Amino acid sequence: MALGDFHLFSWKSKATQKKEQEEFEIWAFPHGKKQRDNLEALMREVRPKEQVAFILMGYLTCKELYERYLKRAESAEVAIEYMINSEKFYKNIIKKNEMSTYMALVLADAEIDENCIYPSADEIREKIRELEKLRKEPLKKGIPWI
Repeated sequence: MALGDFHLFSWKSKATQKKEQEEFEIWAFPHGKKQRDNLEALMREVRPKEQVAFILMGYLTCKELYERYLKRAESAEVAIEYMINSEKFYKNIIKKNEMSTYMALVLADAEIDENCIYPSADEIREKIRELEKLRKEPLKKGIPWI
């Protein structure tokens, strides 16, 4: 049982909780268990010293923020640059030097289809290096459109 499984002070019915959990699973892994398993295997290759649960938490946070930024940014590139450079919006969950890793995983995940074939760990590491090159001085105003 995971920490999120305890609903001691929830005023939602079990049916509502179950529905919300199912909706979350569909959002997080639209291609189902195969997608989650393949993504977790990739995470273990890219960050072998970390527990998958911690990587998954950062990944899901990054995914949610990126989707929010994409709705308001003029391009995916602008949203990615904000993600890499605007740590004040996620610093309690994701360390500054980890955002490139999570962003690379989110971008790889956005490219897959129902076959759930991800790039190799080496390709992800190369993408991480590319994303790190986007790092600049911290933005003064942060992201005005969140």
